[in-house]
Amino acid sequence: MTPIEYLADLQTRLITCNFISAFEVVEEWAQPDRGYVRMRIRLVNNDFVEVAEYFVFSGRICIPERYRYQWMDGEQEVLRRRWDNVEHYPNLSSFPHHVHLEDGRVEPGKCLSIMDLLDLLSEMDI
Repeated sequence: MTPIEYLADLQTRLITCNFISAFEVVEEWAQPDRGYVRMRIRLVNNDFVEVAEYFVFSGRICIPERYRYQWMDGEQEVLRRRWDNVEHYPNLSSFPHHVHLEDGRVEPGKCLSIMDLLDLLSEMDI
C-alpha cells in the first residue's frame, strides 16, 4: 500500500465506521516514501477525537513514525485518552509509546496507526 492509497483507505474507513458521525481533514500530504494526516473526528456520542500521524512507507506498508491521537468529551474539556510517542516518559517499558488517561495517569502504550485507533474505538462503548 502506497502513502496515497493509505490516505484513501483511511477516509473510506472513516466514512464506513458506524461510531463516527463526521470528520474533517485538516491537512494531509503524501510523497512516494512518506505522508502526513491531521483530522478532526466527531463520534456518534458527540465526543471529539483529533488525530495527527506522520508515517513512512517501508516494505509495502505505512508505519507511524510520529503520532498523537487525542480523544475528548464533546465540549473538548475532558480528556478521555491520548495516545502518542513524544519522548517524554523514558522510564516506561514501552518508551516512547504511551497513553495519557482521564485521571492523569500515564501508562505504557504501543505503536498505533490511525487504523489501529479506529479498531480500539470500535471495541469501546461509544
